[in-house]
Amino acid sequence: MNRQSFVASTSSVEINGWRMNYFDKGPRDASPVLLLHGNPSWGFIWRDCIPPLLSAGLRVIVPDQIGFGLSEHPHSAAAHSLENHAANLVALIDRLELKNIFFVCQDWGGPTGLGALLARDKCSSAIAVMSTWAWRNPSAKFHNQILPWRTMHAPLIGPYILGRKKAFPGRGMYLSVVDRKKFLTETMQYYEDVLPDTDDRRLTWQWPRSIPINETTDIAGNFFQWLEEGVKGLKLPSLIIWGKEDKVFEPEVFAKKWLEIWPHADGIHFVTGDHFLQEDAGNEIGVILAEFATQHGLTEGRLK
Repeated sequence: MNRQSFVASTSSVEINGWRMNYFDKGPRDASPVLLLHGNPSWGFIWRDCIPPLLSAGLRVIVPDQIGFGLSEHPHSAAAHSLENHAANLVALIDRLELKNIFFVCQDWGGPTGLGALLARDKCSSAIAVMSTWAWRNPSAKFHNQILPWRTMHAPLIGPYILGRKKAFPGRGMYLSVVDRKKFLTETMQYYEDVLPDTDDRRLTWQWPRSIPINETTDIAGNFFQWLEEGVKGLKLPSLIIWGKEDKVFEPEVFAKKWLEIWPHADGIHFVTGDHFLQEDAGNEIGVILAEFATQHGLTEGRLK
């Protein structure tokens, strides 16, 4: 699926005072698969995962989280708390009257999507996690490094490097895919074009400051504590997919921790990919998701 056909299948709706753009395709009475992206991507990252899901008879919904993609880009830090982003997804679920949802969460789609799932657990049928997390500790080694991560997100340097110099998006993603040549020549511009100016890129350095690293300075520590307790109690059919080359959330720590939380989970399914694994293994991921949905009856019949 190319960018033109992806964008042509999108709509927008006002969510909590902001305009949210979302892709929505497939039978309206089919079980919905909610594909949730992270930072600094947008719904377009899921383009190659979508065809196998549609072929399986599912409805596929891919929102651009507020602040990214074709959705509105608030310039205020207050708009970008994790609680607000989870609430935005809840509002979309309610507006579209979604039921029997298969949540698929990657990167920041994990904390925001799982927060929404916990708020609407009776509307949920299954969950897949990909290169993401939902706890305060352990934090990734990558996020504890002074260079490049913590320096890049320091109060003054972050807005300069990530805002004015637009290190994210585009180049930041380029370093977290395997097939960099293909990404550079075919795709990178589509991530840069949707965040055209410094203020529009606010969330690219705002969200990283919510990563729990130091308990004395965490701005989202309480959210992650609540989130971890909530996901531990989930008994939904669960699926774990990970990029073998992920340098952000190392598989031997983070993928395995998901298995500790959900011993019943299907996986770990390793695919050829780095942190933004959809760019390297999109179709393969779509097939895994579709087979899992079929196995758990999500492709059978229609919603009442």
